Amino acid sequence: FLHVDDLAQACLFLMDHYNELGTVNIGTGVDLTIRELAQTIVAAVGGGLELQFDATKPDGTLRKLLDVSQLADLGWRASIDLRSGVASTYAWYLEKVA
Repeated sequence: FLHVDDLAQACLFLMDHYNELGTVNIGTGVDLTIRELAQTIVAAVGGGLELQFDATKPDGTLRKLLDVSQLADLGWRASIDLRSGVASTYAWYLEKVA
């Protein structure tokens, strides 16, 4: 998961620092489980929410991690961690939509 502001910054960075053929993965380089993601969202939203998981369903994709070493070697890293990104996105939602 990557915050949109980091994606925009990475694109601008690549326009100034990369002129090769091929693709470059943009991401955080950090993997997490669905449980960790859900817990992060619950922590941001609050309200006494309780997570429930259905153990009868398939596990899904075991890893979702992009290799971002090429971008890191160029000197760029994501600056917004998941917890901060979810919290700021939820705050924006509350201010603009709710």
